[in-house]
Amino acid sequence: MQRHSSDVARLYQTEFIRSARAVGMLWAVCTLCFAIIEVVILIQPSWVGTRELHYRGGGPAPPTGTLGLFEVCMEMDWPVPECRGSLRTLTPLPAFQSPAVLVCMSLTMVWASVGCLCLFRFCNAATVYKICAWLQLTAGFCLALACVLFPDSWACAEMRALCGDRVSSFSPGNCSVHWAYILAMLGVLDAGILSTLAFVLGNRQDALLPEDAKDGDVTGLLLAA
Repeated sequence: MQRHSSDVARLYQTEFIRSARAVGMLWAVCTLCFAIIEVVILIQPSWVGTRELHYRGGGPAPPTGTLGLFEVCMEMDWPVPECRGSLRTLTPLPAFQSPAVLVCMSLTMVWASVGCLCLFRFCNAATVYKICAWLQLTAGFCLALACVLFPDSWACAEMRALCGDRVSSFSPGNCSVHWAYILAMLGVLDAGILSTLAFVLGNRQDALLPEDAKDGDVTGLLLAA
């Protein structure tokens, strides 16, 4: 009877470990996707853009285009928009230097957590999960701060040229937020979810391991198989 109970307990432990491995793999894939999304958020000039207005003539047509942290793209007669800025040298627009630096910091933290995935072969899995969790939590904080500072910097020459003279802090005038800014706000939520999941996986890691593996270095980690 005692042997049967031991076999059942070992079976349940094996199932828990398999489930944790699956969740860990999903977390790793989502972390990589989040890192790629961060790159898109940083370089895309689609944080704000002009609204669809019904122009009736009687004067020059209002400008149309989009604006990001590094570029202002105006829609001209040609199919390709004319962009002004320094994306190649990663020099942000003067008014958006603080949000751009914060997004770069967030991007660095996320890619550092991606790099930490290699440590699962060499270090304790619980420690790696918690390191990644703190990196992702810091990335989410930096991205959230960038999302707050970005509309606070709207009263600048680039925004006035694109969105009209009614532009002020937290008031985009004739423009509206576009998909890159919305993606950045969703990225804050994504960072919170990934960091919380990493903390949970890290705290449960020791409980899921066999008793004889807790006393030494753990190399059979959740993502190893």
